[in-house]
Amino acid sequence: MVEVLSRLKLPTREEVLHGPDTLDDAGVIRIPGTDHAIVQTVDFFPPIVDDPGDFGRIAAANSLSDIYAMGGVPLSALNIVGFPQELPISLLGEILAGGAEKMEEANCALLGGHSVRDSEVKYGLAVTGTIDASRMLTNGGARPGDILMLTKALGTGAVSTALNRNEVAAEVLQSATDSMTDLNAGAARAALKCAVQAATDVTGFGLCGHGAEMAAASGVLLEIRSGALPLLPGAQELVAGGIVSGGSKKNRDHLGNRLEVASDVSDNLLALALDSETSGGLLLAIPSDEVDAMTRSLQSEGVKIQAIIGEVKPSQGDVSIRITG
Repeated sequence: MVEVLSRLKLPTREEVLHGPDTLDDAGVIRIPGTDHAIVQTVDFFPPIVDDPGDFGRIAAANSLSDIYAMGGVPLSALNIVGFPQELPISLLGEILAGGAEKMEEANCALLGGHSVRDSEVKYGLAVTGTIDASRMLTNGGARPGDILMLTKALGTGAVSTALNRNEVAAEVLQSATDSMTDLNAGAARAALKCAVQAATDVTGFGLCGHGAEMAAASGVLLEIRSGALPLLPGAQELVAGGIVSGGSKKNRDHLGNRLEVASDVSDNLLALALDSETSGGLLLAIPSDEVDAMTRSLQSEGVKIQAIIGEVKPSQGDVSIRITG
């Protein structure tokens, strides 16, 4: 998509406050004639778990996350559905019910949607939210000296890959499902209370891929300590057993020489840092003197993970992400 868009003259308006240039989580536009702004995003994908209700909850939480990552508040959504004709319609009902549950939790109104016949199931949302344009969280504000914090554990790609092979324990799958259905609302509220410099959510391009986007947009280098990464229960064992998501390799190939890996970094931790995540946490760049306040704010919002995983460094040539031991 990035390659295609780079060749196009993109339509725009003078009211656009944040467009696609920095590959951020969502776009922001001011409502003409007012000081109010809205934030918009869209996301959908095939099932990564077997339970249709859980799939609906995960897909909705994943779509809503882009709004939270920008510091916005979800307002309304439209369902996006691809569904095979040969499957029972009751299955779609369970998927949509799961999505509706997450939208209700987010106080996000469902205004309708669109469905098409497809060879496989797909589901997601187009979400519109409100946002204070003066307090946007973008991926372009990280500064040297900032501390990097992550608010969810890594490993959903490895777990879903293991599920596809019927090689995952029930408790490991449940932990991953609980993480993926958890909204990033509390983390976003905490970020807005503190002086967070930059934010993005960790999804398909993995921690390294989305971190590289933050580094490029901010003109810095992100140094990540592999030993500090929070991991889902069982994820490291799955990778050690050879179960690695296809996205992990694709993400490494995509990064190329923008990724620098220290010799003491284990292959397993590197694979998880590159793992394609679904409905992952927020990656935050925080001034060093605000870290304690941010930790307390996350805890007060009920966010279970407040992992300090690295630091923002000055730009160093082509390298965007450096992984250390």
